[in-house]
Amino acid sequence: MDKRMSAAEVVARISDGMTLGIGGWGPRRKPMALIRELLRSPVKDLTVVAYGGADVGMLCAAGKIRKLVFAFVSLDQIPLEPYFRKARQAGAIEVMELDEGMVHWGLRAAAMRLPFLPTRCGIGTDIETLNPEIAAIRSPYPDGERLLAMPALPLDVALCHANRCDEWGNCQILSPDPFFDDLFCRAAKQAFVSCERVVARGALLETGPPQTIWMDRSMVAGVVEIPFGAHPSSNVPDYGIDLPHLQAYGASAKSDAGWSEYCRHYVELPNHEAYLEAVGGVEKLAALPAPIF
Repeated sequence: MDKRMSAAEVVARISDGMTLGIGGWGPRRKPMALIRELLRSPVKDLTVVAYGGADVGMLCAAGKIRKLVFAFVSLDQIPLEPYFRKARQAGAIEVMELDEGMVHWGLRAAAMRLPFLPTRCGIGTDIETLNPEIAAIRSPYPDGERLLAMPALPLDVALCHANRCDEWGNCQILSPDPFFDDLFCRAAKQAFVSCERVVARGALLETGPPQTIWMDRSMVAGVVEIPFGAHPSSNVPDYGIDLPHLQAYGASAKSDAGWSEYCRHYVELPNHEAYLEAVGGVEKLAALPAPIF
């Protein structure tokens, strides 16, 4: 029942050509330490499903994404993730661009082991013309309403980040925006969750009510203790978004050598402790203010 693993052991479960779901939302609660481990690996040709942030941008910059299924790829204060923008404009990746609600519905359908779920999202937009694989259906009831059938988005592997986990794989999210990490985990054959701290069984209820335990042990194959593992995204209430770091990261995309320089400083490091030192140390990161929306 002890599901504690290392980041390297998690990435060893990811193979070329897999469909990878990445939890979090833009620059919030992204499993960035696991993404950096993936960047250091030879894995490629991935289909990625995400409400994207720097996770998607970095994987695009590294040439690891074949197809991206997404609702947005944003750093919030930087509206369009710069390395994603470069990959999209260059035609370097295949895309399935969807409404936020459609990605939610595709994950929920996969979580429920259904082939699709009906939705009004996307009707009358270019989502229909740009995604011919999305079929229109008619309600079988007297209303006869025309709806879209959002196909399920089953995942081979999901990566998420939480505030606390226990060694059994129960995972606690204390931030006010937990969507939709539980669905990523349920939609995946294997889900792995990094966290700020692994605690003893039963201790999760000392930091929050049962409603904050979004992923239970039946959904999670492994947990990894990585303090500040979501940086430079936030993991409220533990720390906020590192906007200066994201601004410097975004600026690096303007240079042809920007990605290689960024990797040299922040990805190609011997361990996570070296990364924390490179970004200013734990005291600085712990003091990052929570974003206000």
